[in-house]
Amino acid sequence: MTNKHTLHDIEEAEKKPLWQRLGWLAMIWTGSVVALFIVASLMRMFMNAAGLTTH
Repeated sequence: MTNKHTLHDIEEAEKKPLWQRLGWLAMIWTGSVVALFIVASLMRMFMNAAGLTTH
C-alpha cells in the first residue's frame, strides 16, 4: 500500500476555503514557534542551573 496522494485528493483539498487553509498554516507556524520557545527556555534554565550565565 502506498500513501501517494491522487489527483482527486488534491482537488478536494483545494476546494477548502482559503481562510481555512491559511488558518492551518498559521496554527502550525505558531505551534512550532511555541515549541522552539519552550525548548530554548528549558535549555537556558538548565544552563543557568549548571552555573553558566550570559554575563
